[in-house]
Amino acid sequence: MPSISDLPAIIAALPAAKRARLERIFRVDEAQGEVRIPDTMRDWVAQHFGSVEAAQRQRIIRVTNVWTWEGALYNPLRGRRPMQLRSDGEMSRSPANDVFADPVRTTSEDVFGRVRGVHCITASNISRWEGWCAVCIFDEPDVLKLTQAQARDYFRTSLQWATLANQHDPLARNFIWMWNGGLKGGASVPHAHAQMALGHGMHYAGVEALRRAATAYRERHHADYFEDLIAIHEDIELGVTLGKLRGFFYLAALRSGDMLVFGDGFNDDLADALHAGLRGLIDRAGTTAFIAGVLMPPLTSNPSSNGRAGEPADWAHFPHILRITDRGPAQMISSDVGAIDLYAHRVITLDPYAVRAQLLGNE
Repeated sequence: MPSISDLPAIIAALPAAKRARLERIFRVDEAQGEVRIPDTMRDWVAQHFGSVEAAQRQRIIRVTNVWTWEGALYNPLRGRRPMQLRSDGEMSRSPANDVFADPVRTTSEDVFGRVRGVHCITASNISRWEGWCAVCIFDEPDVLKLTQAQARDYFRTSLQWATLANQHDPLARNFIWMWNGGLKGGASVPHAHAQMALGHGMHYAGVEALRRAATAYRERHHADYFEDLIAIHEDIELGVTLGKLRGFFYLAALRSGDMLVFGDGFNDDLADALHAGLRGLIDRAGTTAFIAGVLMPPLTSNPSSNGRAGEPADWAHFPHILRITDRGPAQMISSDVGAIDLYAHRVITLDPYAVRAQLLGNE
């Protein structure tokens, strides 16, 4: 099995056309870091990092997406560094005071009411971060328990909410769906639930920036940015197929285990990919906290309301993008995000080739 440390060699071995395609999106650099380890530390270093020699000379792989300016710094040895864990061994996923246990009684609703699915129900977010802002509360409170039927119902119920909100307010058309998997994943309430919003005007910054990068790429290279991304990652053995959809573990990752899957709608196929991806990460890769989201084009066509007046937006080539990202052990006390991640390049501690192998059951 290849490793991320092999990436420069893997790229060098590609046929010329495939290498050129990769290099027009990604820049890959490598560096070697050396440290002096005193005799007093040698036993401790060997215990934690496998050997003194491995720690003395470390290879770092830096990947930069030169169209979106996302970047990742890889050194799998960092994944073996000591971490302080909570004394209880695991964060509780079933608190005694569950505010979402009886949502009809303990949560607010939208002006058009609630949407009740088979396995979930919507509630209007009482602490809003958008004009149309809601949560899809799952009947199953445990974020680590997800079935295919549940995933499909969560998407269908959420889309029905977005459709109703858009009918009530036609200029609100930019839909986004997100799931913070547990407190370590960023949720304020442990009970499993997804966040939904429907915005006016320009799409959310992350979605709009990606659309503009893809449009500029197509104009310059006469190629589809998203199709090229899939092909590049398949060329270097980081591609995955979840259900009917293709995706990959992303080179310019946000965190460890960062996976993107591409579909043509907020539909059952994308829900099946969410289920397959999360089950693989949870059951085989040891994920205990995660974030997931869907980036998608506007629900309806109304170019004049997107961005500045008279600035139409081209969404014809923009897919529905499911993204799932591991957030580290739920019992880890420290955050998995630091200043380097927010201000410079993200530091990734797990080898994406190893995570892919675990997801696919190829350990």
